[in-house]
Amino acid sequence: MARQRGILEKTRGLLDASRQRAMPIVYVRLGFRPDYADALSRHPRVQRFQAAKAAILGTWGCEWPEIIAPRPEEMIVTKRATNPFFNTGLLTWLHKRSVRTFAILGISTNNVVEITARCADDAGFDVKIIEDCCGNMNMDQHEWAIRHTLPNFAQIISSEQYLAAVG
Repeated sequence: MARQRGILEKTRGLLDASRQRAMPIVYVRLGFRPDYADALSRHPRVQRFQAAKAAILGTWGCEWPEIIAPRPEEMIVTKRATNPFFNTGLLTWLHKRSVRTFAILGISTNNVVEITARCADDAGFDVKIIEDCCGNMNMDQHEWAIRHTLPNFAQIISSEQYLAAVG
């Protein structure tokens, strides 16, 4: 799906444009210790992560491909719950830099992207979702979120619109 949509290449273009303008960039990931003792949720999905040995810090799936890897000066937030603002310092980091508007992109549109947009809206941010840099294993769920849920919390834009706005 990411390959079909060209998500990595488009994301790299957005990163390059944002970096050229010295815009703050934040990477958010879900990651746990190997024993999952730091997992906050008791939902069965965490047990599925553990059974699959998924989302362990330092392993594949918890790091970024080289084409979009963070630079040392960019913020990396590791969340251990669905809400990226809960217990991570992200909200403080954004407020300290007077960020009022930000764009979200990522995989798992109806889960990760959506919860981030909802929480950001609750925190008073103006949120943009870069639709063509998002996706889901089930693209029907992506489409549903983009058409029906996310417009309640964010403006849906394309990577081209983002580049034009920062350009």
